[in-house]
Amino acid sequence: MFLLSWVWHGIALTDLQELPVPKPLYFSLAGLVYVVIGLGTTIGIHHSIHMEWISLKTAFPLTCMAVGGAVGFFVYLVIFVLGMSFAKHDMMHILVDVLWQMFEQAIGGLAVSLGIIYDMHKSYLEGEKAG
Repeated sequence: MFLLSWVWHGIALTDLQELPVPKPLYFSLAGLVYVVIGLGTTIGIHHSIHMEWISLKTAFPLTCMAVGGAVGFFVYLVIFVLGMSFAKHDMMHILVDVLWQMFEQAIGGLAVSLGIIYDMHKSYLEGEKAG
């Protein structure tokens, strides 16, 4: 997610050249924020599996991508309301920025689902080896 953000803001839009704070401070804080977002998404998906709100049997990666997209929308709303958005405040920029944030977090949700699938597969293989 952090890499996608850098590609979007650093290469595609060149927003990072207009930062009012030093770049090392920005990247450190942004990295911390993305760790928190990723941890929150992971905990939320694990909790949803435990509560059986998300099924592992039907379209699990797509469901996790939808959860990630919802997280991205919520994160963008918070950023927008607090006035920390890179986007210029005309409607097209806002729409593109929110869609990008949702895409970025959907990829994060996909990564979480693939990590869970890998962990389950590894546990299964270890169980087969022991049995």
